[in-house]
Amino acid sequence: MMAHTLLLVDDEEKVLEFMEPFLRQEGFQIITAKTGKDALQKAKEKNPSLVVLDWMLPEMSGIEVCRELRKMSRMGIIMVTARTDETDKIIGLEVGADDYITKPFPCVNW
Repeated sequence: MMAHTLLLVDDEEKVLEFMEPFLRQEGFQIITAKTGKDALQKAKEKNPSLVVLDWMLPEMSGIEVCRELRKMSRMGIIMVTARTDETDKIIGLEVGADDYITKPFPCVNW
């Protein structure tokens, strides 16, 4: 069985270091990106099954990235962000995210 590719996008190294091992353990092949533009480029090159996407990124916001990804694919997109306002969640889902999870994660002590 072939592993699904997951694009993990966050500009914080600690978040990438925390999430990547758990996602690998679940059988995903992980690609990472730290900027919005890099995320779009890697998504075009690798065509991941799923994108875990932060909202606040350098160069291009996660919202803009999500909008562009939706134009090119129906891949799964999960926004994982520190933006906790209900309006932000609605915006994230309206631009094409399939789910919206807020940071910090309750089980993590940074």
